[in-house]
Order: sequence, then C-alpha cells, then structure tokens
Amino acid sequence: MAYSREALIEAVSTQMPAKRWKHTLGVMESSIQLAEQYGADPERAETAAILHDVAKYWAVERMKEIIEQNHLNLNLLKHDKQLWHSEVGAYVAEQDYGITDPDILNAIRFHTSGREDMSLLEKIVCLADYIEPGRDFP
Repeated sequence: MAYSREALIEAVSTQMPAKRWKHTLGVMESSIQLAEQYGADPERAETAAILHDVAKYWAVERMKEIIEQNHLNLNLLKHDKQLWHSEVGAYVAEQDYGITDPDILNAIRFHTSGREDMSLLEKIVCLADYIEPGRDFP
C-alpha cells in the first residue's frame, strides 16, 4: 500500500528522535530545492528524503536480521554499522511503505555511501543529506 505524503510523514516521524526528524525535514527542504534547481522531480526527491533515515535508529540486531533474512547486501555486515540503515531503509521503504520506484529506493540505499554513475535523484538526496541547514559537523 502506497502512503500519502501526510501519512508517510506521520509514520516515518515516529521512527526516530525529534532531533533526527528535524534533520529529515531539512533534507526534505534541501532535496526539493535541489530538484527544482536541477530539473528533477521534487515529489520524488521529497519522498526519498522523508525515508532516507527511516531505519537509522533501529537496533543493530534488527537491521542485521533484515539484511540476513532478506539476502540484502551481505557485504554490509563487514563494514561500519552506520552504513546498514541505508540498505535496510530502502528495503523498508519498499516492503512497509509501498515505494516501488527504483530511483527513489536507490536514493535511499546510496545516500550514505554514494556509488559510481549515480542518478540525478541519488545525487540530490546524498548532497541534501550533507548540506541541509541544520547539519552540524565538528
């Protein structure tokens, strides 16, 4: 079942602390602005931004179980756990929130690591995650 924008926002906002949700709102805003500036679909950019950190605060055991049971990228288990949420997030976006657009799913999947030959939408969400106004880097 695909969610409306409002229902998606309501559902996803409960999956993270308020500070992370504030970050997500910033990524949404930045993604929309970048999409408009570079000729991508702002609605698709917003959807990917809403979901980009949906699994970020899930327990490591829960993410590992999803990766293993659903045969996701098992190589992730050899790397930093901070990367797991993007792969799990793409899976959850499809399975739980009804997202079927492969470009949106890949924008979620690769927002932390990037990849060669990224689509415009993937680049937008990856960049928006880093430049959103509330992001605080040491």
